[in-house]
Amino acid sequence: MQNLSEYIKQCRKQYGLTQIELSAKSGVGLRFVRELEQGKTTLRMDKVNQVLTLFGAELKAVKI
Repeated sequence: MQNLSEYIKQCRKQYGLTQIELSAKSGVGLRFVRELEQGKTTLRMDKVNQVLTLFGAELKAVKI
């Protein structure tokens, strides 16, 4: 199972984007992208979804 930070980094590289380009295309700050890829544990879900939307994915709560 892959964690979120690894998934974002892998998708970014697969699309040939730098962190700066990902930041610009998703509308979030470069610092946010860096923290996301480093696995920061407290991130805004709406901003995470801004990034994930570029890769056709979404973060959401699931009842277990």
